[in-house]
Amino acid sequence: MDEPGDLGALIGAMGTVTVLCIGDVMLDRFIYGEVERISPEAPIPVLRVGGETAMLGGAGNVAANLAGLGAGCRFVAAIGADRAGEQVAELVAAGIGPADGLVVEPGRQTTIKTRFVAGSQQLLRADRETTATIADATADRLLAAVEAALPQCAAVVLSDYAKGVLTPALVGRVLDAARAAGRPVVVDPKGRDFVRYRGAAVLTPNRRELAEATGLPTGDDDQVERAARRALADSGVAALVATRGEQGMSVVPADGPAVHLHGEAREVFDVSGAGDTVVATITAALAAGGPLADAARLANLAGGIVVGRVGTAPIHAEDLAAAVRHQRWARGEAKVLEPPPALERVRRWRAEGRRVGFTNGCFDLLHPGHLSLLHQARAACDRLVVGLNTDASVRRLKGDGRPVQDETARAAVLASLEVVDLVVPFGEDTPLRLIDLFRPEVLIKGADYTVDQVVGADLVQGYGGRVVLARLAPGHSTTATIRRLAR
Repeated sequence: MDEPGDLGALIGAMGTVTVLCIGDVMLDRFIYGEVERISPEAPIPVLRVGGETAMLGGAGNVAANLAGLGAGCRFVAAIGADRAGEQVAELVAAGIGPADGLVVEPGRQTTIKTRFVAGSQQLLRADRETTATIADATADRLLAAVEAALPQCAAVVLSDYAKGVLTPALVGRVLDAARAAGRPVVVDPKGRDFVRYRGAAVLTPNRRELAEATGLPTGDDDQVERAARRALADSGVAALVATRGEQGMSVVPADGPAVHLHGEAREVFDVSGAGDTVVATITAALAAGGPLADAARLANLAGGIVVGRVGTAPIHAEDLAAAVRHQRWARGEAKVLEPPPALERVRRWRAEGRRVGFTNGCFDLLHPGHLSLLHQARAACDRLVVGLNTDASVRRLKGDGRPVQDETARAAVLASLEVVDLVVPFGEDTPLRLIDLFRPEVLIKGADYTVDQVVGADLVQGYGGRVVLARLAPGHSTTATIRRLAR
C-alpha cells in the first residue's frame, strides 16, 4: 500500500466510468470588484462591482469536479421552485449531464451562497437557505432517481452539507440500494454521528469533523490514526480518509496499515470547495478500479491544486495529470521540469551568459542515433534543452502501441545523460510553443530535415538565432527495432 501505482493511467481510466452523486446542492454566486475607499456611513469597505458569476456549489461542485476529471456523472438533488433552482438545473444541464435527477420541492429555498470578493480577498459571504428536512414524498422521488441511475454507475458519492436532503432514512436506503447493486459508496460526512453511514466504503471527514465525531485529538499522525480507528469501529465503515489541510491527508483502512500523505499545496488562496474536489477524485478513482491509497494520492494532489485558485474551482484531468508528472519528476531527476520552472532556469542560464540550444523528439527506446544527435546538439550550445513528446503526443504521431516506454521512463533516461541539461515534456504535435517560450539561440534537428522543414526555424532565425542540422548516424531507428522484435 506504500508504493503508488500508475497514477497517470488511473487518471485516464476515470474518463471511462460514471459516478452517481447525491446530496445538498447550492448555487455559489461570486460578486467581484475593487475596494478603493471606506464607506462614510460605517467603517466598512465599499466594493465597486465589476462582475458576477454563478456556479454549482455543495454537491453540485462535487458533480462539477467529476465532470472535470472526465467521469460521467448522474446527479441527484433537491431544489426549490425558485429562480435559483432554475439556475442550478441550467448549470447541471450545461456542465454535468441530464438534469432529470433534480427533484423540485415546493416551498423550499434553493441554497444560495453569495461571496463578495475584492482581488483575491473575500469580504463577506451572505447565505440564503432552507435546512429543514425534505418531505417523505421528496425522499421517495430522490430514491427513485438513485435506483434508476445505479445500473449505469460504478460508484456512488454522498455529499452531505446538513441542509436537510441526506436524512438518516434516505442515507440508509441509498446505502442499501448501492450494496444490492454492488457499488461502493464514498461519503463526505457532516455532523458527529458517523454511524448513520454504516455500510459505506469510505468516509472523508476533515480533521475538525473527525475530532468532533470521536472526541479525540487530531493534531499529529498518530492522533489522527487513533481517532480514525475509533470512528471506523463505531460506524462500521470500511475505511476513512481524513483531510488535514496543509498537513495533507491520512488513509486509514479498517483492516490495514495507515498511510499519511504530506500536503501538496504550494500557495493557498481559497479553500472553498477543496473537500468537494477530494471526495470527487477519490470516488472517480475507486470507480475506475484504483486502490484507495492511490485514489487518496490523486485527491491530495487535486486538493493542492484547487486551493491555489480563487473561488469554487473544479479540478480538471489535464491539471491533475500535470501534477502527477511534476511530483514524479520532482522526486527523481531535477532536470525534468514543466515549462514555467524550466523557463526560470533558462533565464538564469542567460543571465550567466550561456547560449541555450533546443532539440526535440519522442526518444522512445534510446539508441546510438539519438545519442549522436544529442552530442552534436550539446556541442553547438552551452546548455541543451530537450523537448520530449508526451505519451498522448507520441500515440498521435506514431500510432497505437507507441511509445514503448512511458514519458516518465523516457524523461528519466534523457535526464541521466550528461549532455542533456533540461527535459521539458510537451503534449502538442510540434514543439513550437516551447521554442517560442524559451527562444533558444540554437535550434538543432537531424539532417533528414531541411532548414525550411524544421518547426520553429523561421522564428529562431527571425530573432537572430541559428538552425543546426545534425549528421545522422545510419542504421538506427526505433521503429525498425520494434519491427524486428515483432518478427
